[in-house]
Amino acid sequence: MRKILPGYLTTAFILIISYSGFCYTQKQVPVFHMLVLTERGGIHEGFVVAALDWLKDFSAEQHFQYDIINNTDSISDGFLSHYQVFLQLNYPPYMWTDRAKVAFTKYMEEGRGGWVGLHHASLLGEFDGYPMWDWFSEFMGGIRWKNYIAARATATVHVEDKNHPVMKGLPESFSIPDDEWYTYDKDPRPRVHVIARVDESSYQPPSDIKMGDHPVIWSNEKVKARNIYFQMGHHANIFHSTEFKKMLGNAILWTSGR
Repeated sequence: MRKILPGYLTTAFILIISYSGFCYTQKQVPVFHMLVLTERGGIHEGFVVAALDWLKDFSAEQHFQYDIINNTDSISDGFLSHYQVFLQLNYPPYMWTDRAKVAFTKYMEEGRGGWVGLHHASLLGEFDGYPMWDWFSEFMGGIRWKNYIAARATATVHVEDKNHPVMKGLPESFSIPDDEWYTYDKDPRPRVHVIARVDESSYQPPSDIKMGDHPVIWSNEKVKARNIYFQMGHHANIFHSTEFKKMLGNAILWTSGR
């Protein structure tokens, strides 16, 4: 088992082999390593707990290892060199250290690993006294966060690129429960590859907070690293969605290069 470093957790895999009644354990080499960046506590704790519970089982099935950090203090070039995938589970693009910003930008632009971002990764603007991270805004399609459905709504998502590896095994449309459905100051579509959009007329309960064209899953093909963003990911109920879990699993494997 890998040594647990301060500030993050480690999972490992043990293969149990039985032969003629004799049982022993053998360490299995993980096929890749993933870093998980997340916030703990507060109103989003339920989502984080559900996500990590799912990730524990999925990583065991797919034989990869992951480490969890709860801030960006440890992120540097050397630190990121250990990981083939960076999962930004629910951490926003502010509060990052300057060193972490430089290292992550290089990681993405030079294709040193892949990135999967959920929900909070598009909270772009001035929040809690922090300035907007301009590079991250451009990476996400030149957008700035504008509004959200605070009461949450269930909605239908329509797949636009059914041939994308992340959509493998997914139907052309499906329902996502209890999400906030962010809106932005502009449509990211001109600068990113849109993979799926939400049908704003399907919101239940209905909402007047709308964008018109409303991408919710996309990839920026202008950077070298494989990457994908899912706008959804607010409430633990999303892990009742078979489709969401399938997409997230596909995304992790695709960004790892598998």
